[in-house]
Amino acid sequence: MREVKIKGTEQSYPVGKIVCLGRNYLDHIRELGNKVPDRAVIFCKPASSMLPDGGQIELPPYTDDCHHELELAVLIGQSGKNIAEEDALQHVAGYGVALDLTLRDLQSELKDKGLPWEIAKGFDTSCPLSDFVPAAQVDNPNDIRLKLKVNGELRQDGTTAQMMRTVEEIIAELSQYYTLEPGDIILTGTPAGVSRIQSGDQLDGEIEQVGTLSVSVK
Repeated sequence: MREVKIKGTEQSYPVGKIVCLGRNYLDHIRELGNKVPDRAVIFCKPASSMLPDGGQIELPPYTDDCHHELELAVLIGQSGKNIAEEDALQHVAGYGVALDLTLRDLQSELKDKGLPWEIAKGFDTSCPLSDFVPAAQVDNPNDIRLKLKVNGELRQDGTTAQMMRTVEEIIAELSQYYTLEPGDIILTGTPAGVSRIQSGDQLDGEIEQVGTLSVSVK
Protein backbone atom coordinates (compact mmCIF):
# COMPACT_ATOMS: atom_id res chain seq x y z
CA MET A 1 0.00 0.00 0.00
CA ARG A 2 1.34 3.40 -0.99
CA GLU A 3 1.30 6.20 1.54
CA VAL A 4 2.01 9.92 1.53
CA LYS A 5 3.37 11.87 4.48
CA ILE A 6 2.73 15.28 5.95
CA LYS A 7 6.08 16.99 6.52
CA GLY A 8 6.96 17.84 10.11
CA THR A 9 4.32 15.50 11.53
CA GLU A 10 3.81 11.81 12.22
CA GLN A 11 0.74 11.85 9.98
CA SER A 12 0.50 9.76 6.83
CA TYR A 13 -2.32 8.70 4.51
CA PRO A 14 -2.78 5.57 2.41
CA VAL A 15 -3.23 6.79 -1.15
CA GLY A 16 -6.70 6.44 -2.62
CA LYS A 17 -7.74 8.03 -5.90
CA ILE A 18 -5.42 10.31 -7.87
CA VAL A 19 -7.89 12.58 -9.64
CA CYS A 20 -6.44 14.94 -12.23
CA LEU A 21 -7.71 18.07 -13.89
CA GLY A 22 -6.79 18.77 -17.49
CA ARG A 23 -6.92 22.09 -19.37
CA ASN A 24 -6.98 24.32 -16.30
CA TYR A 25 -4.43 26.89 -17.54
CA LEU A 26 -5.39 28.86 -20.64
CA ASP A 27 -1.81 29.23 -21.95
CA HIS A 28 -1.35 25.45 -21.78
CA ILE A 29 -4.61 24.90 -23.68
CA ARG A 30 -3.37 27.27 -26.37
CA GLU A 31 0.09 25.73 -26.67
CA LEU A 32 -1.48 22.32 -27.41
CA GLY A 33 -4.12 23.75 -29.72
CA ASN A 34 -7.00 22.42 -27.61
CA LYS A 35 -10.44 23.91 -27.14
CA VAL A 36 -11.36 25.67 -23.90
CA PRO A 37 -13.65 23.16 -22.14
CA ASP A 38 -17.16 23.97 -20.89
CA ARG A 39 -16.65 21.72 -17.89
CA ALA A 40 -13.66 20.28 -16.08
CA VAL A 41 -11.61 17.70 -17.99
CA ILE A 42 -11.17 14.92 -15.44
CA PHE A 43 -9.12 11.73 -15.51
CA CYS A 44 -7.53 9.44 -12.92
CA LYS A 45 -4.13 7.90 -12.37
CA PRO A 46 -3.70 4.65 -10.40
CA ALA A 47 -1.74 4.69 -7.13
CA SER A 48 0.82 2.48 -8.90
CA SER A 49 1.79 5.48 -11.05
CA MET A 50 3.36 7.27 -8.06
CA LEU A 51 7.10 7.88 -7.93
CA PRO A 52 8.72 9.32 -4.78
CA ASP A 53 11.02 12.32 -4.69
CA GLY A 54 14.48 11.29 -5.89
CA GLY A 55 13.14 8.42 -7.99
CA GLN A 56 13.72 7.50 -11.64
CA ILE A 57 11.13 7.84 -14.37
CA GLU A 58 10.92 4.77 -16.60
CA LEU A 59 9.71 5.66 -20.08
CA PRO A 60 7.62 2.89 -21.65
CA PRO A 61 9.02 1.31 -24.82
CA TYR A 62 5.83 2.12 -26.75
CA THR A 63 6.30 5.90 -26.72
CA ASP A 64 8.71 8.44 -28.14
CA ASP A 65 7.10 11.63 -26.87
CA CYS A 66 6.67 11.86 -23.10
CA HIS A 67 5.95 15.37 -21.77
CA HIS A 68 6.43 16.82 -18.29
CA GLU A 69 3.58 18.74 -16.62
CA LEU A 70 4.30 20.42 -13.27
CA GLU A 71 1.25 20.63 -10.98
CA LEU A 72 0.11 21.62 -7.51
CA ALA A 73 -1.11 18.49 -5.70
CA VAL A 74 -3.88 18.69 -3.11
CA LEU A 75 -4.21 15.99 -0.44
CA ILE A 76 -7.69 15.35 0.91
CA GLY A 77 -7.85 14.83 4.67
CA GLN A 78 -11.60 14.85 5.31
CA SER A 79 -14.32 12.96 3.43
CA GLY A 80 -16.94 14.88 1.50
CA LYS A 81 -19.57 14.65 -1.22
CA ASN A 82 -21.15 17.64 -3.00
CA ILE A 83 -18.82 19.95 -1.09
CA ALA A 84 -19.65 23.66 -1.15
CA GLU A 85 -16.90 25.95 -2.42
CA GLU A 86 -16.84 27.91 0.82
CA ASP A 87 -16.16 24.68 2.75
CA ALA A 88 -13.72 23.12 0.30
CA LEU A 89 -10.42 24.04 1.96
CA GLN A 90 -11.60 22.47 5.22
CA HIS A 91 -11.22 19.11 3.44
CA VAL A 92 -7.55 19.69 2.53
CA ALA A 93 -4.81 18.12 4.63
CA GLY A 94 -1.83 19.35 2.65
CA TYR A 95 -0.21 20.45 -0.59
CA GLY A 96 2.55 18.85 -2.62
CA VAL A 97 4.60 19.11 -5.81
CA ALA A 98 3.63 16.70 -8.59
CA LEU A 99 4.45 15.89 -12.19
CA ASP A 100 1.76 14.56 -14.49
CA LEU A 101 3.79 12.77 -17.15
CA THR A 102 1.95 12.33 -20.42
CA LEU A 103 2.69 10.09 -23.39
CA ARG A 104 1.70 12.76 -25.90
CA ASP A 105 2.01 10.56 -29.00
CA LEU A 106 -0.19 7.82 -27.52
CA GLN A 107 -2.64 10.36 -26.13
CA SER A 108 -3.01 12.03 -29.53
CA GLU A 109 -3.51 8.69 -31.27
CA LEU A 110 -6.23 7.65 -28.84
CA LYS A 111 -7.96 11.06 -28.93
CA ASP A 112 -8.03 10.97 -32.74
CA LYS A 113 -9.85 7.62 -32.54
CA GLY A 114 -12.30 8.92 -29.94
CA LEU A 115 -10.94 6.48 -27.36
CA PRO A 116 -10.15 7.04 -23.66
CA TRP A 117 -6.55 8.13 -23.14
CA GLU A 118 -5.88 7.27 -19.50
CA ILE A 119 -3.21 4.73 -20.47
CA ALA A 120 -1.19 7.69 -21.77
CA LYS A 121 -1.39 9.21 -18.28
CA GLY A 122 -1.33 6.28 -15.85
CA PHE A 123 1.78 4.24 -16.66
CA ASP A 124 4.19 3.26 -13.87
CA THR A 125 6.25 6.25 -12.60
CA SER A 126 3.97 8.73 -14.42
CA CYS A 127 3.15 10.59 -11.19
CA PRO A 128 6.30 11.80 -9.39
CA LEU A 129 5.14 13.26 -6.09
CA SER A 130 6.75 15.04 -3.14
CA ASP A 131 5.74 14.76 0.49
CA PHE A 132 2.99 17.18 1.49
CA VAL A 133 3.21 20.27 3.66
CA PRO A 134 0.35 20.97 6.09
CA ALA A 135 -2.45 22.95 4.46
CA ALA A 136 -2.06 25.76 7.02
CA GLN A 137 1.48 26.39 5.73
CA VAL A 138 0.15 27.71 2.41
CA ASP A 139 -1.34 31.19 2.65
CA ASN A 140 -3.36 31.03 -0.57
CA PRO A 141 -3.13 27.98 -2.86
CA ASN A 142 -4.59 30.08 -5.68
CA ASP A 143 -1.63 32.46 -5.84
CA ILE A 144 1.66 30.57 -5.60
CA ARG A 145 4.44 30.22 -8.16
CA LEU A 146 5.37 26.97 -9.94
CA LYS A 147 8.72 26.44 -11.68
CA LEU A 148 10.24 23.42 -13.43
CA LYS A 149 13.77 23.08 -14.71
CA VAL A 150 15.00 20.30 -16.99
CA ASN A 151 18.76 19.85 -16.93
CA GLY A 152 19.00 23.28 -15.31
CA GLU A 153 16.96 25.02 -18.04
CA LEU A 154 13.73 26.71 -16.97
CA ARG A 155 10.86 25.09 -18.87
CA GLN A 156 7.75 25.98 -16.89
CA ASP A 157 7.18 29.15 -14.89
CA GLY A 158 3.66 30.08 -13.86
CA THR A 159 1.38 30.78 -10.96
CA THR A 160 -1.77 29.13 -9.69
CA ALA A 161 -3.45 32.52 -10.12
CA GLN A 162 -3.54 31.56 -13.82
CA MET A 163 -5.80 28.59 -13.15
CA MET A 164 -9.23 28.75 -14.75
CA ARG A 165 -10.71 27.03 -11.70
CA THR A 166 -9.56 27.71 -8.15
CA VAL A 167 -8.68 24.93 -5.73
CA GLU A 168 -12.05 25.49 -4.04
CA GLU A 169 -13.90 25.23 -7.35
CA ILE A 170 -11.97 22.10 -8.31
CA ILE A 171 -12.77 20.32 -5.04
CA ALA A 172 -16.44 21.33 -5.22
CA GLU A 173 -16.79 20.15 -8.83
CA LEU A 174 -14.93 16.87 -8.36
CA SER A 175 -16.99 16.06 -5.28
CA GLN A 176 -20.12 16.10 -7.44
CA TYR A 177 -18.77 13.06 -9.29
CA TYR A 178 -16.69 11.29 -6.63
CA THR A 179 -16.88 11.04 -2.88
CA LEU A 180 -13.54 12.53 -1.84
CA GLU A 181 -11.88 10.52 0.91
CA PRO A 182 -8.80 10.92 3.13
CA GLY A 183 -5.75 9.98 1.08
CA ASP A 184 -7.22 11.06 -2.24
CA ILE A 185 -4.93 13.34 -4.24
CA ILE A 186 -6.00 16.00 -6.72
CA LEU A 187 -3.68 17.30 -9.45
CA THR A 188 -4.80 20.78 -10.46
CA GLY A 189 -3.44 21.24 -13.98
CA THR A 190 -0.25 22.61 -15.49
CA PRO A 191 0.93 25.99 -16.80
CA ALA A 192 2.43 26.43 -20.26
CA GLY A 193 5.89 25.21 -21.16
CA VAL A 194 5.40 21.44 -21.38
CA SER A 195 7.95 19.63 -23.51
CA ARG A 196 9.49 16.26 -24.28
CA ILE A 197 11.76 14.48 -21.81
CA GLN A 198 14.27 11.77 -22.61
CA SER A 199 16.67 9.34 -21.00
CA GLY A 200 19.27 11.06 -18.82
CA ASP A 201 17.19 14.17 -18.12
CA GLN A 202 17.05 15.70 -14.63
CA LEU A 203 13.78 17.37 -13.61
CA ASP A 204 13.60 19.80 -10.69
CA GLY A 205 10.24 21.26 -9.71
CA GLU A 206 9.48 23.88 -7.10
CA ILE A 207 6.24 25.36 -5.80
CA GLU A 208 6.30 28.40 -3.55
CA GLN A 209 5.46 27.64 0.11
CA VAL A 210 5.06 23.94 -0.77
CA GLY A 211 8.49 22.50 -1.56
CA THR A 212 10.54 20.81 -4.25
CA LEU A 213 10.57 17.63 -6.31
CA SER A 214 13.59 16.16 -8.09
CA VAL A 215 13.51 13.10 -10.33
CA SER A 216 15.57 11.79 -13.22
CA VAL A 217 14.76 9.83 -16.37
CA LYS A 218 16.27 6.38 -16.58
